Amino acid sequence: MLVVLDDAGSESQVLPLLPGNALSAVLVTSRSRLAGLAGPMHVEVDVFDSAQSVELLSRIAGADRVRSDEGSATTLAQLCGQLPLALRIAGARLSARPHWSIEQLVGRLEDETRRLDELKHGDMGIRASIAMTYESAGEEARRLFRRLALLDSRTFSGWVGAALLDLPPAEAQDLLDDLADAQLVEPTGTGHGVRSQYRFHDLIRVYARERLAAEESAAERSAALERVLGTLLHLAEEAHRREYGGDYVRVHGPARRRTLPPALVDKLIEDPLAWYERERPNLVAGIRQAAQAGFTELCWDLAISAVTLFESRIYLDDWRETHEIALRATRQAGDLRGQAAMLHSIGTLYITEKRFDDARRDFDEALTLFGKVGDDQGRALVLRNIAFLDRMGGRFEEAAEHYERALEIFRATGDHVAAAYVLHGLAQLRLELDDPEGAGRLLEEALRLSRHGGSRRVEAQVLHRMGEMHLQAGDFPRAAEVFRRTLEVVRGAGDPTGEAYALHGLGVARLRRGELEAAESALQEALTLAGSVGERLAEGRALLGLGELALARAQPRRATGHCERALALFRAMGAQVYEARALPLLTRARAMTAGE
Repeated sequence: MLVVLDDAGSESQVLPLLPGNALSAVLVTSRSRLAGLAGPMHVEVDVFDSAQSVELLSRIAGADRVRSDEGSATTLAQLCGQLPLALRIAGARLSARPHWSIEQLVGRLEDETRRLDELKHGDMGIRASIAMTYESAGEEARRLFRRLALLDSRTFSGWVGAALLDLPPAEAQDLLDDLADAQLVEPTGTGHGVRSQYRFHDLIRVYARERLAAEESAAERSAALERVLGTLLHLAEEAHRREYGGDYVRVHGPARRRTLPPALVDKLIEDPLAWYERERPNLVAGIRQAAQAGFTELCWDLAISAVTLFESRIYLDDWRETHEIALRATRQAGDLRGQAAMLHSIGTLYITEKRFDDARRDFDEALTLFGKVGDDQGRALVLRNIAFLDRMGGRFEEAAEHYERALEIFRATGDHVAAAYVLHGLAQLRLELDDPEGAGRLLEEALRLSRHGGSRRVEAQVLHRMGEMHLQAGDFPRAAEVFRRTLEVVRGAGDPTGEAYALHGLGVARLRRGELEAAESALQEALTLAGSVGERLAEGRALLGLGELALARAQPRRATGHCERALALFRAMGAQVYEARALPLLTRARAMTAGE
């Protein structure tokens, strides 16, 4: 015998109805997991996929009708969240109104504020179905459910509950688990333990926003959102510290941070870049929400903190979008320090994109603003980047002056990693002036400081510069060894830009050792990688290396093509230093071509 117990509310409803022998089977449906039953097989019934959703609509509203407008039918299924009950209601409404087009119903459902009103037909209704589950939850669980609707991101982490309710994490996690058991939220299946993530079904989110507006005051909503964003900032700063080995290479704002227990923070950001990647949607959405809510200091500080991810993973669109939002917010609020921080960071983005003129414009404005508010750390960060632009433009005296001014401030503030970066830049100047011994002394100190600070990223940059020093000194075996070590570091850090530069250096070192096949492999890989991440300077340098390789193989026409492409890239970005390196090689290739 098969016993069917439909829509059971709790274990206590089921237990008295279970058969007393093994000859019967019981099928129980419930909105909750009913984990207290002994030995059941749990089957999670998920929503339909797109094809199943359209098929259900076809059966209710008519196959010909759906077939004639499949695009609108697919959109309708998406607006219903591919939930069978919602699809059934939508199909029934279309069936009852044969004069309606599917597109017409889509238009009515696109208004989120009326979507649940539209998904009602006869005795069937989505709101009533969700409300039954919501009302059965405890008071604190209902409060968490409502406040989760404050978040614009589609997914959220478990720690969010503690910030929304201002409760200890363990208590908030229990409430979140209650919501998951009631299927008011669902785990995404990514992450595990404290790193688990959750989401709303689309229609449940709409209902949660209705209850939020009806049951929470504006002050309560604002305070809860501020706590979440303050906690996100706290975690982002901790992730930055662990990635860079300390609180280096950045400026801070006075926004209020909300901390979590250290043991929990250790677990959440055990791998800092993995944490950033996991929280990327929340960071982008959080910066936008902070601006909308008037939390200007939280907005720009979150934006600065997110650059650790955007720069390392080449998320340039996220970088631009979040900083444009934050810059507008700081200007509207008259926050000079925030404006300076955003202009400095946007200028750094322009350097990444090799838009040097745009970068210099923003750096000049940032330097002025940091000076007005008396922020020496900010001034030093800007001076460091201005020095880089001076060096790329061949203005070596100005570059040295700006680097020295920045270094003096970083030594005074104890920012070891930023000081290492400046020493690395000064070393490059010494190499440009054909002083490898002077460069070596600067690089040894830079390596010591980067390791003291614990920044693998800056350590890799210093190692790369050491490799270039050995190349210039003619010590090609040692150069190749240093570039191999650099490659290990950048690959371990997941830094594709650094990898492109390391491969270029390794390829040139192999070329000058006469290992032409190995050189070609490394240079071609560097070119492909640089192109994939949009790193035009590395792309130009890889092309220049391939041009030198072609000359070594007595292939002047191929060398000319590579050098011309490299020269065009250097000129487009205003990199006069590398333009000066490309011209003699191109001249030589053209001369050899003419002599063929």
